[in-house]
Amino acid sequence: MTKLESLRRFLVPCIGNSRTSPSPPPAAKKRLSTSLRDDLDEKHHHLIQPQPQEAEPPSCCSSPATPAANLAPPRPSRTMVIGTIFGHGRGGHVWFCVQQDRLATKPALLLELSIPTSGLIQEMQCGLVRIALEFNAAESDDPELARCPLRSVPLWTLFCNGRKLGFAVRRKATQQTKMMLKTMQNVTVGAGVIPCKFHDEKEVMYMRANYECVLGSADSESFHLINPDQLPGQELSVFLLRTR
Repeated sequence: MTKLESLRRFLVPCIGNSRTSPSPPPAAKKRLSTSLRDDLDEKHHHLIQPQPQEAEPPSCCSSPATPAANLAPPRPSRTMVIGTIFGHGRGGHVWFCVQQDRLATKPALLLELSIPTSGLIQEMQCGLVRIALEFNAAESDDPELARCPLRSVPLWTLFCNGRKLGFAVRRKATQQTKMMLKTMQNVTVGAGVIPCKFHDEKEVMYMRANYECVLGSADSESFHLINPDQLPGQELSVFLLRTR
């Protein structure tokens, strides 16, 4: 079984370029992974009650409506994000990208993991993948890293299914990365290969899906894969943990 075929076992294959027709909105979410904490801070999860709005008088100078094609479909959940795992297959490392919506070419979080792409595919064959990124602020020489936003931590110790496998590094999106994300704008859920020049590679393997983002505290955040209902269960979670 090839690496690409292994990816396609878990997610619906989607064509990965912007010339294809948009994918249908994702089905109702089905969380399979457990969250990092159950006593979540309510300020991150409460819904804002709609406020009554006064009718505005018509104006001849009002701007025209934005075409529907330029707008991303509404997300079923305030905590849902789009997560993309990608990399090239010839000895390359895995990258994990988080976007607030699929039209955003600037990632909210971009991490380069020391796990080889082939190694992650082997872990996924067991149906359960838990990637834990840990940062010990007490061992850091920079005291600001104990107070900065969690996603701003530059270097993490990486564990996959309980085994230490190296490190994860926060990266800034390059022009090549932004072009790749723009190519996949029409992909909501899927796995496949796209032609894209990324780190001198002509093809990039990707697996894209909706993730539930769970904010446990200022020192913990996690992302949990939401499986499409029609597919067999695949648990994949990424945890960010800062200890003091």
